[in-house]
Amino acid sequence: MQNIRPNISENRPQIRQLDEAAVNRIAAGEVVERPASAVKELVENAVDAGASRIHVDIADGGKTLIRVTDDGCGMSPDDLPLALSRHATSKIDGSDLLDIHSFGFRGEALPSLGSVARLTITSRAQGFDAAQITVAASVMSPVKPAALTQGTVVELRDLFYATPARLKFMRTDRAETQAITDVIKRLAMAEPFIGFTLRDTSGDKDRTLFQADAENGDMFDALHGRLSRVLGAEFAENALKIDAERDGLHLTGYAALPTYSRGSAVMQYFFVNGRPVRDKLLIGALRGAYSDFLSRDRHPAVALFVDCDPHLVDVNVHPAKSEVRFRDPGLARGLIVSGLRHALANAGHRASSTVAAATLGAMRPEPLGQRPIYQMDRPSAQARSVSYQSQAPLTHEGSRSAPQFAETAPVFARTVDVVDPMPEANTANVEADFPLGAARGQVHENYIIAQTATGMVIVDQHAAHERLVYEKLKKQMLDNGVAAQALLIPDIVELSSNDCDSILSIAEDLKTLGLGIEAFGGNAIAIHETPAILGEINAKAMILDILDELADQGSSQSVQEKIEAILSRVACHGSIRSGRRMRAEEMNALLREMEATPHSGQCNHGRPTYVELRLSDIERLFGRT
Repeated sequence: MQNIRPNISENRPQIRQLDEAAVNRIAAGEVVERPASAVKELVENAVDAGASRIHVDIADGGKTLIRVTDDGCGMSPDDLPLALSRHATSKIDGSDLLDIHSFGFRGEALPSLGSVARLTITSRAQGFDAAQITVAASVMSPVKPAALTQGTVVELRDLFYATPARLKFMRTDRAETQAITDVIKRLAMAEPFIGFTLRDTSGDKDRTLFQADAENGDMFDALHGRLSRVLGAEFAENALKIDAERDGLHLTGYAALPTYSRGSAVMQYFFVNGRPVRDKLLIGALRGAYSDFLSRDRHPAVALFVDCDPHLVDVNVHPAKSEVRFRDPGLARGLIVSGLRHALANAGHRASSTVAAATLGAMRPEPLGQRPIYQMDRPSAQARSVSYQSQAPLTHEGSRSAPQFAETAPVFARTVDVVDPMPEANTANVEADFPLGAARGQVHENYIIAQTATGMVIVDQHAAHERLVYEKLKKQMLDNGVAAQALLIPDIVELSSNDCDSILSIAEDLKTLGLGIEAFGGNAIAIHETPAILGEINAKAMILDILDELADQGSSQSVQEKIEAILSRVACHGSIRSGRRMRAEEMNALLREMEATPHSGQCNHGRPTYVELRLSDIERLFGRT
């Protein structure tokens, strides 16, 4: 009969002490998952050494070569063997594992790398001669003299040669190179005052994959410049400055406008005390902050930094240190939500510049059969007036009249409602005073054309008014509270002991949203009130959804999101419909209200409510540049 427990011996198992090589290889499996993990550990060591320039060379996706060169403080010849010992570090003294101000602190990376690859360290500290040490598969060579002017060079060759089974789990060179590039970019964002260079030296090529020089200026200027280099100029142009503080936690960084959203969460970067992390608490807080501005299939773009006393956050909860635990998770989440929403509200009606760029990109002039003839500069208003008068036909009295467009006027009237022109004396003031300008016409009974001092604005009247109505409804709900509907017979929901305690702990918060619950004895709760605006609902299903969010994110926005979805639907049905002709004063009133209403740059679904085209861009389309 086959043994149903093959891992259990019939004899009593003996406890053995693993040798140093086996211990290091086990640690390497936790710390060094792939070449990108090795690059991360080595570059973080260079940052901790106080380097101002870090140069990384890789070959074959980091499988055959990873070389990290820095100009940091370096190590003395006596320090080199100690650096390759397990749990040997200069970052902490071991007295307080929460008081951590550096990237590394465990002392596992170098000995782990030396157990699975061929590792060579060349270093020189101020006042000492340069020295070199080599270790391969945990076999260490003696320290010998070397040639180096400053800093440290760590060379890692043939990664996982000592554990061939791990090589089978490596991805293609291209995928591993991309992972390394992403690691370097994250660290470059975390340290804008350090210069980074990443080169691929595979085969005969020598290609620079990423380069970012050290930034100057204050923290925000340096970060803005570095983000422009890493994430692109479009992100930097459409990002809002974030600076908020609460109870010892400081949130800084940049967050993009809702209209600059992405199809996936690839442009979301979080840093805690300068350390790049991927934490579900922070991701959930970000999703909550943008929930009122983006549909579920769109994702915001952000680079956010949370700084606090090291005792308020534990970074020693994940082998790769990619997750953290806050002492007060609710405080961190609330700071991110409130800080982002405050910045988005201050943005007012602003929409991303990529909307205008996409609009201009869709406008392509007809191909010319011959070389274009460039016209002279645009004439002044007075010159145009004199020109029009001189070209006007003579009347029977011998004077010139204004040109009449009798044949084209009826066709034009079917597609454009022309607004009565404003007095010439007031036009300049309107254009100078209002960001969205003065309404000039309505196209296809849905799009308002407005003239600004620097160009023109096209407004989607339905989308714009939908956002305005929605913001009014939300304000009314905030001022008057959420009306609750009492249930004739309370719903009794049986839960587990932990779930019952979790849901009752937020009972007061749920009551402000119109959902009244109370303990019913044992592990049951009684639901006696539900939000009236939701109508008839499955109260038990809502409670279970709230518990799922509490378990996943530490907080729940389920009820509020459902209420806001109803308000959004009401706003959609109560706003100006497409196809309605608007008078000039109505269009201008809509423009003025947009300028005074937060978040009016996008509708309730994250789409832009207007497009602004600058006159210089329009002229470029017609070859007037």
